[in-house]
Amino acid sequence: MAVVTQYVVIRDGAEKMTFTSKAEADAHDKILDMAEALNPLIKGSEIFTDEQQLEDMALFLAKERENVLIALGAKKPKKPKTEKTATETSGPAKTNNKESTKAA
Repeated sequence: MAVVTQYVVIRDGAEKMTFTSKAEADAHDKILDMAEALNPLIKGSEIFTDEQQLEDMALFLAKERENVLIALGAKKPKKPKTEKTATETSGPAKTNNKESTKAA
C-alpha cells in the first residue's frame, strides 16, 4: 500500500484544489487571497454585472499578477537571456587576428 500526502486548499468550507506539494498549495492559496482582494475593486467598476464573470476576472488578474504589475509600471519586465551565437564569439577573435597581423 502506498502512502500519498496531499495538500487541500479549502475556502469557505469548500474544497478548491488538491496538491501533492505544500508549495503548490500555498501558491494557489495566495492566488485565491489576491482574487478575493481584487473582487471589491472590480465590482466597483460596474463593468461586470454577473457575479461569476466578476470572480473569473479577479482570479485571472491574480494569476497574471506579474504581467499586471509590469503593465502598471510597478515592475520591470524580465529580460530574456540571450545566447551568444558563433558569429558573435568569433567576431572579436577576427579583430585580434587582424591586429596581431598588423603588429607583425
